[in-house]
Amino acid sequence: MKNRLVSIVLILVFSASFAIAQEKSKTSFGILGGVNFQNLNGKLSSGDKLKNDMLLGFHGGVNLQIPIAPEFYFQPGLMYAVKGAKNTTTILGSEITDEIKLNYIEMPLNLVYKGALGNGFILLGFGPYVAYGISGKQVIQGKSFSYERGVDYNAFDAGANIFFGYEMASGIFLQLDTQFGMPDIDPNENRTAKNTGFGLSLGYRF
Repeated sequence: MKNRLVSIVLILVFSASFAIAQEKSKTSFGILGGVNFQNLNGKLSSGDKLKNDMLLGFHGGVNLQIPIAPEFYFQPGLMYAVKGAKNTTTILGSEITDEIKLNYIEMPLNLVYKGALGNGFILLGFGPYVAYGISGKQVIQGKSFSYERGVDYNAFDAGANIFFGYEMASGIFLQLDTQFGMPDIDPNENRTAKNTGFGLSLGYRF
């Protein structure tokens, strides 16, 4: 009787452990969004660096978190992101802003370490991304005027993602992302421009 009871307890413990492990190893789905602080870094043909200010944009999308090893996950995603740059000049005492806004559909392909910390998980991720520009515009604004026109930047973009963050037991997570674009997206032969920037994301994982 005693041996039978021990066997039942061991089976229950093993079953519970297996169920918990299976639950933790399941592919999960996440939604996220937040703000971007973007810039276009590059050089003029003279060798001088582009002098741009950061543009405030936004992003939003979804991702999957697929287990590949204990505490390691493959995380592909699909995002909409606004990138670009901003310049502010003063002419005859009037401030004029010149903004380049580029809208992308983006696919990050990250490897993520997800380790237990407190009641949640610390997140460390990195990987490549590929993106395609679907539209873009230049907006020039002054005190008494506003001018808008389309822009002709190369549609294809790609680069590297690095992020870290924290996910609570409830599934809510917060992360800081950094991106480094690699190809020159400016078709003008007299200068080069690459997307760079960072963002803050808030999300929920199911």
